[in-house]
Amino acid sequence: MPRLMLRDEHWPKLRQILLHEAIYNKRDLRMTVEGMLYRMRVGCPWRDLPSAFGSWGKIYKRFNAWSASGKWLKVLRILVTDPDMEWVFIDGSYAKAHQHSAGAASGKDEAIGKSRAGNTSKIHLAVDACGLPIAFEITGGQINDCTQASSLIAKVPDAESIIADRGYDSEAIREQIVQQGGQAVIPRKRTSVKGNANLDRGLYRNRHMVENTFARLKHYRAVASRFDKLKRNYESVVAMACAFLWLPM
Repeated sequence: MPRLMLRDEHWPKLRQILLHEAIYNKRDLRMTVEGMLYRMRVGCPWRDLPSAFGSWGKIYKRFNAWSASGKWLKVLRILVTDPDMEWVFIDGSYAKAHQHSAGAASGKDEAIGKSRAGNTSKIHLAVDACGLPIAFEITGGQINDCTQASSLIAKVPDAESIIADRGYDSEAIREQIVQQGGQAVIPRKRTSVKGNANLDRGLYRNRHMVENTFARLKHYRAVASRFDKLKRNYESVVAMACAFLWLPM
C-alpha cells in the first residue's frame, strides 16, 4: 500500500468542499483524491500510479475534467478562510519544465517560456502573515515579476502591508498598494535617487516568509518540476499543494 497523505480528521472537511463543488460522491472518491495527491507528491507519470488508487486512466480523466472546470482553484478559495492580512508577502519562483511538458496540442505556449534555466514556468505567489498561500498566478519563466504584480495585488485588497523585494520597485505598484489602503514595503534599486530612508527594515526582514512557503510547496515534485502540458493542469497541481497547506487550519 502506498503512503497516503490525507488524515482521517481532514478528509471529511475536504469531502464536504468537493461535494459543494458538485463532485459526485462515488465510493472511490477518497482514493481518487489520494491518487492525485500521490502524483503531486512524487511526480510520477499518471500511468505509473499504484493500482491501490484504482485505474490510473479514471483518475487522470477526473483530474483533467476538474482542472478544466477549475475545481481545485475553487477548493483553494473555499479553504482560504480568515487569512492574516496584516502582512502580505509576494514573490516569484521558477519551476523547471520537464521535456514531457512540451508539445501541447493547443499549440499555445501554455505558460512555458525560455529563461536562464531553459524551459521554465514561474509561480507568482502571495502569502499571508502566517506564511500560508492566498493567491497565485502561473506564467512562463521569462515573465518579469513586476508585470504580474498588479493582478496579484488586486487579489489581496485587504492587505495592510505588502512586502516585496527590489524586483517590484515600481511607482505604479506602490500607487496601487496605497490606493487599496495598504503600505508598500519595497526597497528601491541602488540607482534610485529617492533611496530607502522610509523603508520599514524591521518588517522587510520577514520577507523570508514567502521563500519558506515556496520551499514547502516544492516538497512536492510535480510542483517543483512541471510535468503537465496544459497550464490549467499545472495550476491545479499548485492549487492542490496550496490547499493541502490550508487543510489543517
